[in-house]
Amino acid sequence: MNISHPAQQKERNFTMNTYLFVYDLMQFCGHSWIFTNMIIRFMSFGKDSLADTFYSIGLVMRLCQLLSILEILHILIGIEKGCLFPRCLQITERIIVLFVVINSQEEVQGRYVVCVLFFLWNLLDVVRYTYSTLARMGIYYQPLTWLNFSLCIPLYLLSVLAKAFAICVSLPYFESFGTYSIKLPFPFAFSIYFPYVLKMYLLVLFIGKYVIFQKAGFQHNWDACGNKKSNQYSSFCKLKLPLPHVLQTTRGKFITSCFDL
Repeated sequence: MNISHPAQQKERNFTMNTYLFVYDLMQFCGHSWIFTNMIIRFMSFGKDSLADTFYSIGLVMRLCQLLSILEILHILIGIEKGCLFPRCLQITERIIVLFVVINSQEEVQGRYVVCVLFFLWNLLDVVRYTYSTLARMGIYYQPLTWLNFSLCIPLYLLSVLAKAFAICVSLPYFESFGTYSIKLPFPFAFSIYFPYVLKMYLLVLFIGKYVIFQKAGFQHNWDACGNKKSNQYSSFCKLKLPLPHVLQTTRGKFITSCFDL
């Protein structure tokens, strides 16, 4: 039993790594197709392509976002390391904005903010899943590593603003059509006005982001993401140290927490 146990553990790790590699590759292919499709359509049709972005790529976008729910399961069962709360928050936000806000209101689907939001999401995910797919094979490229752990911060903040703007744009339509608003019959005499729910969600959205960045040490450790105050990440770039060495440091752990956002 003791002799076969290491072999069984090795086989299990290989199976899990193969599964995660296939998952990352599938997500990379999906988001790459969306990102390439958006660029080609914009170069071909100009501003006219922005209005029907959702109609052309919405189905694949929804499939990719539904598939990303598996990432929460990966962390829960322990086959992938990561912070559960930031990842769960990110996926939940996207599901709510995509399926509840955008998908339910055709008037919102043609707005430019939807195209901007999809562009930011897919740019983030193309970089992230490219890095993850190569990392499964032990391949690390310095420019890609920098993009993955630094570019994600400003793009993520922009995507939060785009999500908030999309919700604000949708509010008049939810008020007019009464979508998702519920009025319970007597004797309950209780009603749920969905625009109020969205306004409360906007408040929770920004408060949640602030708490997460505070918890990660964002204000006190900004240098970990490439500021001149810290030489650990710059040393990684100059000496071309392997990524695991960087992530073993305290500031490296902060970079990882930024990535989990």
